[in-house]
Amino acid sequence: MQIERPGYINELSIRKHNGMIKVVTGIRRCGKSYLLLKLFHNELLKSGVKDDHILEIALDDFDNIPMRKPEALLSWLKSQLTDSLQYYLILDEVQLLDHFVDVLNSCLHIDNLDVYVTGSNSRFLSTDVITEFRGRG
Repeated sequence: MQIERPGYINELSIRKHNGMIKVVTGIRRCGKSYLLLKLFHNELLKSGVKDDHILEIALDDFDNIPMRKPEALLSWLKSQLTDSLQYYLILDEVQLLDHFVDVLNSCLHIDNLDVYVTGSNSRFLSTDVITEFRGRG
């Protein structure tokens, strides 16, 4: 049984292509990953986005540990952007990414990339990080 979250999906949808990073925060196990990786992913598909234009990395997955290095993630990302159409990047548990603020700032310079992230620890939710992204998400 899938629990729909139309309010959250609407909030994400109206913020598409706004030039800012969309950040979903909350305590562990509250459904952030499900919201983005399942519900929002499906919404993008329903709106006509091709599956290969939705890029997802769950940074808490053991197989994705190498992607926690900025160089590896950015290299992979650039290799996925094969045309000028809109792409959607979903980074789950972004606080696990080394230098995540710098990486996200780099993503802001890619015109055809819309970025969505989840985060749940005290480092990610700190005032310093919020200050870094004021006006960007």
